[in-house]
Amino acid sequence: MNDVVVFSGSAHPALADRICAYLGVARSPVDIKRFSNDCLQAQLLANCRQRDVYIVQPLVPPTQEHLMELLLMIDAARGASAAQITAVMPHYAYARSDKKDASRISLGGRLVADMIATAGAHRVLTMALHAPQVHGFFSTPVDHLTAIGVLADHFRLRDLTDSIVVSPDLGNAKVATLFARLLGLPVAAGSKQRVSDDRVIIDSIVGDVSGRRAIILDDEIATGGSMVELIERLKEAGATEAAVVCTHGLFAGPAVERLRFHPFVTEVVTTDTVPAPPDWPELRVRSVSALFGEAISRIHHGRSVSSLFEGVDPTHAPPQAKLPFDARA
Repeated sequence: MNDVVVFSGSAHPALADRICAYLGVARSPVDIKRFSNDCLQAQLLANCRQRDVYIVQPLVPPTQEHLMELLLMIDAARGASAAQITAVMPHYAYARSDKKDASRISLGGRLVADMIATAGAHRVLTMALHAPQVHGFFSTPVDHLTAIGVLADHFRLRDLTDSIVVSPDLGNAKVATLFARLLGLPVAAGSKQRVSDDRVIIDSIVGDVSGRRAIILDDEIATGGSMVELIERLKEAGATEAAVVCTHGLFAGPAVERLRFHPFVTEVVTTDTVPAPPDWPELRVRSVSALFGEAISRIHHGRSVSSLFEGVDPTHAPPQAKLPFDARA
């Protein structure tokens, strides 16, 4: 891995360090300055000439700041004659802007994808895009990872008698079905209608959850409004309790308050694609650094990345239990 250079913006350097530890390389320094006119400047403080450069930067709040940092770092790597530049975005926030569902509305998912390619990225490495069509927004190759094997490992050694996997909506039911298959459980789904950014209506549950412990799987939790609405419908349908599971735990606004002490919620499990909130010690965080590290290694050596997830079976992925990291860092 001598020709691999890994940089990180300010969004999540702890994850970048864990990826570097897996690869056996040191994270290279970056100098990001803000001028008096509020403009940003990024300088890469390591040689990039004819080297394989990876820039780790999830798009988390403040999202626009972190996006601009990413674009500037990509541009700097291109100007430094990098042989290949990969934008490693564990969380691609603009994936939610994926369709024209109102008149004269912007498609941020496609626009930001174009900006990343224009800046000079040759490839994108990401995880759990909000919708499958977002993959097609990129004109560069995209390696799209999944965390459901890592999340399934959290429950694999437990007694799951009378448990059921629940998707918050029918759109996420396919992923929830794969997750349920890993655990040998049935699956149910909510019938959801989004009213606004932080408000949804779930009018029914498709599937029998009566007398069962629900394991709710979602790709992202922002304010937690959808999750609380779903929990209320599960209670009405006769479910006994719920574990909340997601890949991207943003937990913005009132999310921590809504979920941390909810009497129906037994635990909340997420990954470290984004930084964990500092005021939630009970939050269970599974690290995906080994998945990203292994994907980077395979990209660098020209090997298959998709074979990591053959059958969506976590036994094809690096063992998470042996990682000597605190994923909350």
